[in-house]
This record gives sequence, C-alpha cells and structure tokens, in this order.
Amino acid sequence: MEQRGKGTMTDITDEVEAGAGIPGMRVSEGGETFYTASQWQLMWWKFRKHKAALVAIGVLLFLYLIAIFADLLTPYAANERFGGWEICQPASIHFRDESGKWVGPSVYKLGRTVDTETFRVKFVEDRSERYPVRFFIPAEPRKALLGVMQSWRLFGVEEGQPVFLFGSDNLGRDVFSRTLYASRISMFIGFGGVILTFVFGVTLGGIAGYLGGVVDEVIMRVVDFMVATPTIPLWMGLAAAIPRDWSVTNTYFAITIILSVLGWGGLARTVRGKLLSLREEDYIMAARVYGASPARLIGRYMLPNFMSYLLVNITIAVPYTILGETSLSFLGLGIQPPAVSWGTLLRDAQQLTVVAQRPWQMIPGIFVVLTVLMFNFIGDGLRDAADPYSRL
Repeated sequence: MEQRGKGTMTDITDEVEAGAGIPGMRVSEGGETFYTASQWQLMWWKFRKHKAALVAIGVLLFLYLIAIFADLLTPYAANERFGGWEICQPASIHFRDESGKWVGPSVYKLGRTVDTETFRVKFVEDRSERYPVRFFIPAEPRKALLGVMQSWRLFGVEEGQPVFLFGSDNLGRDVFSRTLYASRISMFIGFGGVILTFVFGVTLGGIAGYLGGVVDEVIMRVVDFMVATPTIPLWMGLAAAIPRDWSVTNTYFAITIILSVLGWGGLARTVRGKLLSLREEDYIMAARVYGASPARLIGRYMLPNFMSYLLVNITIAVPYTILGETSLSFLGLGIQPPAVSWGTLLRDAQQLTVVAQRPWQMIPGIFVVLTVLMFNFIGDGLRDAADPYSRL
C-alpha cells in the first residue's frame, strides 16, 4: 500500500478504509491507533468532532455548577421579600459616571413614580445619587451548602436599595435568586427520573424479549396501556394524589417516581424488540450452551449491541423529565410553594399582564429551553458517535 504522510482527516480515513482486512494494520492520527482502539475510544474520537455537543457539555456543566452553588451566587434568599420594591425592572449596571469616567459597577438610586394614565408604579433612575456595587458584603446569616452558615452575599450595595439583576416579582422577591435556586429541583429531578426509567425499561424489556411467551404478553399489554393513555391527564391524576402537606423532599421523590413510572414504556418496547432479534444469534446460542445465565446473556452479550440507542435515550429522557416537572409545577400539581422550581416560577408568570408589563418574570423559561437544547445536542453527538456506519 502506498505510504502517505499525515494530512487531512479525509486522507487518514481513506487509509483506514484501504487497510481494512489487513491483519495488524495500524493507522494513527497524532499517536491514536484506530485498529487497536476499543469501541469506547472510537466513540470518543467521533464524538469530539461534534462541536455543538462539546459546547453543550460545557454549558450544562456551567448550569449544574450554578445550581449546586446557588447559595454562594445569589444575593438574596429565594423567598426574601422587599417591601416597596414590587415589580421592579431589572437593574441597570453602570461602569462610568455622567462624565464618562470609569467608576466601576454601580447602580443609580431608583425612585417610585405613578403613571397617571395607566396608574402603574414605575421605577425611575435618579442620576444625582449613585450606589457602588460591592462584592462579599455582610448580610444576615443564612444556611448555605451542606448546612454551613453564610453571613455574606456575593454582591449588592452596602446601603440603600436592593439590586435585582432579573427584576422582582409582584411580591418584591428577586427573580435572579429564585431562578438559580429553582434550577436545583428542575435540573436534578431529571437524573433521578432517568435512572428509574432506565432501570424499569431495560429490566422489564429485557425480561419480555428474552423469555417471551406469557411474560412477554403481560408486560407488552401494560406498555400498550401506558402508551395509549393521554400523558397530561394521567400526570394530573397521579400528581393530584400527592398530599399537599408533604414536605418538599417527599414531593420531589413522588414526582420523580411518577415521571419514571410513566416514561419507561417506550424504552422497554425497544429493548424487547432488540432482544427478540438477538436471542437466536449464533453467539448467543453458543453462550447459552456453555451455561451462561440469562442475566449474563442480556447484560454481557445482548445490551452492548444497541448501546448507542440506550445512550441517546438517556440524554433525551433527561430533558423530557425536566419538562415533565416543569409542566406539573406550571399546572399547580408539582412542586408547591415555598419551594421553587422553574415550573413554579413560570406559573407565576402565566398571566397576560406579565407578558405585557413585566416580561422579565419569563426569564426562567429561557433556562428551560437552553437546558433542553443542550441535552438534545449531546444526544445528537452520541448518536453520531455510536453509529457504526458513520465515518471517522
């Protein structure tokens, strides 16, 4: 075979194709050997070429770090109210004074005025008085991460008015702080739901596909019933059964279980179909003759054959669960006040007056859309990376 130097990725791929079938053929890119690489290495090499997926991983890591350290990043508590500051627009941060001189981050004093035509209260900047924005300023002690008492807040003004980066709601609560606190429930509820959905779907689908017969019929009829039932009414019925006096933790786990119980049917049906086609393969028959147990046959030999689908299903199921919790909370059947999630924040912003007069209360919806898009980008990257017919 003609020897080629290092060139473009197309040249390297051509060498791989030209060397197919030659024992011991080794083609490398920057020291990475394709023919001696494992399946996971090949998947990673293809996944890292999906730029959107790599960016999505970075964005999601940033969002999850914000959720974990919300206590340290928010200037106020989630339910802290400021009397007289209801429906205040987002703060305008200025870095220069009236003469154009650099003065650092600061806000001007806000004065309340009433529009004589609409009788709406407005906040107008008073350029004669300026408050510098400070970092790590003293504040009332509050519980932070792992129960540690925190006696400071990340930013704010030492005297005078509060600083609302995303504005305030109709009760004078900081929308920025509430959005960050809400991300904890909305983003982490997805992992709990996906784990249970994955376990239910793979286990029951694997049993139905491997055993067949009566067991297969019973499990598939249950799946058919779940798929045929309208999702929203079923959600509402199950969520309405949650007692209103339950704690936030109990409600969180109850919603996680509800979303998991309703979401495993499609995965179970796919797993069952794959196993039905694989259980008669020669290598499966050989493993069965050598005494492999059903659990080993399914977990060791069958499931890895469609691991690409399982990986993509997980990445899609996470935003599905996030949207499920958001929908339930938006309908008033999920997380209840004083706890906050993106759904409860959007429920407070469902009136038409919010869209017209205080659109900043819809900012949590941007976080929902952004999170779902990032998970979908990762799912696309994993699908392309796990596709055996895609090119390196």
